[in-house]
Amino acid sequence: MTQLKVLIIGFVWPEPTSTAAGQRMLELIQFFLKQNYIVSFACTAKKTKYSFPLDTLGVFEKEIVLNNSNFDSYLNEIKPNIVMFDRFLTEEQFGWRVAENVPNALRILDTEDLHSLRQTRELAFKKDLPFLIADWKKNATTKREIASIYRSDISLLISPYEMQLLKENIKIEDSLIHYLPFLLEKTRYEPIPYTQRKGFICIGNGNHAPNKDAIIWLKKEIWPLIRKQLPEATLSIYGGHLPEQIMQMHNPKEGFLVKGWAPNAIEAVSKAKICLAPLRFGAGIKGKLVTAIQAETPSITTQIGAEGIQLPSFKWNGIIKEDAVALANAAVQLYRSEKEWYIAQKNGKKLLQQISNKEKFENHFLKAITNTLENLKEHRERNFIGAMLQHNSMASTKYMSKWIEAKNRM
Repeated sequence: MTQLKVLIIGFVWPEPTSTAAGQRMLELIQFFLKQNYIVSFACTAKKTKYSFPLDTLGVFEKEIVLNNSNFDSYLNEIKPNIVMFDRFLTEEQFGWRVAENVPNALRILDTEDLHSLRQTRELAFKKDLPFLIADWKKNATTKREIASIYRSDISLLISPYEMQLLKENIKIEDSLIHYLPFLLEKTRYEPIPYTQRKGFICIGNGNHAPNKDAIIWLKKEIWPLIRKQLPEATLSIYGGHLPEQIMQMHNPKEGFLVKGWAPNAIEAVSKAKICLAPLRFGAGIKGKLVTAIQAETPSITTQIGAEGIQLPSFKWNGIIKEDAVALANAAVQLYRSEKEWYIAQKNGKKLLQQISNKEKFENHFLKAITNTLENLKEHRERNFIGAMLQHNSMASTKYMSKWIEAKNRM
């Protein structure tokens, strides 16, 4: 049987120890390798000290350049059966080249989270306005992201909320979107008991705007309220790519300890009593809160933080509040009460069982790939909007007009 070839085009090289997106990508790569696929990863970005050495897994690495026809030659050289884009921006940049050079390749978009949802929520937050679906639909990024989903054969959604959002408000067909949460491995360690844990922890990639905002909010409003009630407590801030603004917040006298990158996030979180994640905007599943559940560490967060993880019939592994005073009081309450702490931890164990059925999610994804590949022609014929968006006439008049305008200025 001929091995299938998978090409993954990344906006960045995967960083599983510093970003949830990197963790997600590594899980997808390992899934493809498990199916005995030949996997290549191509990227325009430079590697960082956090970049995972994909070649150690047998993955072929390729540096590529934007707006360069050498990529066309590369596609024709490796002739992938499946091409996956790691976000809609990557599909915009390379999707048309893939469609032209390897038209029979299955095109998969891993949305990671809906970037447009995160962006719209951030804009609403900065303007002190409520988030409205109508505003999300008006957002230019939303239109670009939805167009990318339609141009792809399968789009992966990590959050059930986002699946529902697309189905109910955009009316996207089930055949075009596929729910695939984190493919979590079962943890193999003995959790540290309440009496042996110390302090609070906040962890997350510093390049991610929701994380940066959460740390600033902690420093300015939430932590002083906690510290007033727990004067000996400490808060450890972990994360790769922490900006200088965050690094300068380090203040041992206030118990606010900026420690930087943690090589093993679960290990770091497992030593703290409470995980703090006061997220005021964002989208997708929050890796830091999944990590807290895996580490059996209760968490204090917001509805945004719990979105995509929290299930209607299961209690959260901690407390969900929205304002600074309520979050601080909840953190102190849970920190002081061993009984409530263990109840929260138990809730987390039940929740983890529901969101970590790796074998089931992998089987569903493999079935979706196989069925779509076998019926690719019919699948695309049913997706008229996708075919329409692939047609060059959709943008030709716009860009011809811009070209003429620019030429006339010369």
